Amino acid sequence: MSGLVLKLRPAERIMINGAVIENGDRRTRLHVLTPNANVLRLRDAIHPDDANTPVKRVCYIAQLLLAGEAEPVAARKQLLQGIEQLGQVFQTEECRAHLGEAKAQLLQENDYQALKFLRFLLPIEAGLMEAAQ
Repeated sequence: MSGLVLKLRPAERIMINGAVIENGDRRTRLHVLTPNANVLRLRDAIHPDDANTPVKRVCYIAQLLLAGEAEPVAARKQLLQGIEQLGQVFQTEECRAHLGEAKAQLLQENDYQALKFLRFLLPIEAGLMEAAQ
């Protein structure tokens, strides 16, 4: 069986194509078979007020794209620009590899995978911000 497999905790919420779905009181495994369905785990979602750093802003745009709340062409263009800008800051080989994968996935319109690669940078950015203070 192909497609996206979601493993949900009890009472965990996800958004699929704009509809919020809450799991029951047991762990659940869902298979999303529809290609290009917009799926977002709400526990991973960034609140608009929390999109206050460069990586979080780029991830937030990807999140809007996944939730179906952004016009795809404009959002992907904005994401590509953000990835280019992040590439000027994150110089390690590992970070550049994740940015390159995020860009490749975005160009193939694999928005979920692009967000997954971008989220890798969140703890690195947090460490850099903490060190700067």
